[in-house]
Amino acid sequence: MMKIDINGNILELVVGDITTLQTDVIVNAANGSLLGGGGVDGAIHRAAGKELLEECKQIREKQLDGNYLPAGEAVITSGQNLPASYVVHTVGPVWNEHDDGQDDVLSNCYQNALELAVTHDASSIAFPSISTGVYHYPVKLAAETALQTMIAFLQNHQFGQVVMVLFSEQDYAAYEKVLHDLVG
Repeated sequence: MMKIDINGNILELVVGDITTLQTDVIVNAANGSLLGGGGVDGAIHRAAGKELLEECKQIREKQLDGNYLPAGEAVITSGQNLPASYVVHTVGPVWNEHDDGQDDVLSNCYQNALELAVTHDASSIAFPSISTGVYHYPVKLAAETALQTMIAFLQNHQFGQVVMVLFSEQDYAAYEKVLHDLVG
């Protein structure tokens, strides 16, 4: 576990199961349908219970007019059966080495989730490594974008705690190296 102070806020890296964290908000690396899926998305939906799916269906119908949630955007639901009070659902970009705009889309995932947390009076949030699973975003590049976005946010806000929850020791090592390089 690596923990650093940024402007009185804590940024922490851990390996673990995001569905068990005691934070105000957890972030779901969702697909655009918001109807669950594999990886983190499936794990969060299973742990939260069927009520989360119903709430996501309502968001699709009422907020999104039946459309998919676009990549980089975020919506918030209650945490249902999770220890977290809220779940922010965000859709990361699918990796394409020829797409120069995908770093901005990935950054927007983190930025929009943090802003939703603030508007819901949260002081702690846990993120997975968005887009690095079935969307094949290279972990080192994703770590650079995620951590730069988080650090910039924390330098400008009195928020509290941001936890980056990594799936494997290998992912943790990549994020730890990037964080060390960014903060010295």
